[in-house]
Amino acid sequence: MPALKALRAADPQSRIEILGYPQIAIIADKRFYADAIRSIEYGALSRFFAREAELPLDLRDYFGGFDLILSYLYDPDQIFENNLRQCGAKRILRGPAQIIPGTHAARQLARPLQELGINVSDLVAKIFPSDEDRGFACRFLQSCDPPVLALHPGSGSERKNWPIENWIELAKTLLNAKVLFRTIIFVSGEADEKEMTRLRTLFKDEAQVRFAHGLPLPQLAALLEQSTFIGHDSGISHLAAAAGARCFLLFGPTDPKVWAPQNTNATVLLAPNGDLTQIDLATVSKMIGL
Repeated sequence: MPALKALRAADPQSRIEILGYPQIAIIADKRFYADAIRSIEYGALSRFFAREAELPLDLRDYFGGFDLILSYLYDPDQIFENNLRQCGAKRILRGPAQIIPGTHAARQLARPLQELGINVSDLVAKIFPSDEDRGFACRFLQSCDPPVLALHPGSGSERKNWPIENWIELAKTLLNAKVLFRTIIFVSGEADEKEMTRLRTLFKDEAQVRFAHGLPLPQLAALLEQSTFIGHDSGISHLAAAAGARCFLLFGPTDPKVWAPQNTNATVLLAPNGDLTQIDLATVSKMIGL
């Protein structure tokens, strides 16, 4: 997003399109960053990853119509890039397909823009929910008493997760204390199904507890915009920070100097020895002001 933001600022009149996974790219679609998105899962695109392939005419015209293509695809043999050139692509910049240790990911992803004379100094990601996104959030929160706390107990890796028992105890402590927050929302996606089944069972009779499962990312961003958030090193944590939520993030085996949101509203708690089991409930409670 910082790279996209810099591109948009450098030439506000340019048309920007994103080729990617629609369920992710939608957070940028007609929300400041991109004028359109296109699915990378389109079957005919597979030919672009083969040498000397017969390229579909519609895609030849599509790629050939861009003045600049910035690619973050893993393309070590430049097969995809060479096929783009066959389409008449005017200029192609290659971004890193992998993030390396030592430098923040946002800076690494923005580095290719230096070839255009654009120096990306602002690494803070920001999301711009639409009126429709915010309308959904208002309806979702209509029966919820503020302040609202959103909890995301999952991530893309079990090693990056604080034990689920700790999340349960944290929620119970907050509910019993009846201070700080009057509504707790558990946020989850497909990878969190097991944990959510357990949490739904435990908190099914708690009127102050709600569940936001599998929401489209723009709607979730609008919901988090009105919440305080606790999570791990995950995409949802970056979404919450970019939406402007006050965030408390628990980091274990991954380096927050590379992976943590750069937003000033995000506070990181780094586990001793990178082991999240060594963070106790009291430490997290103190961090959020309980």
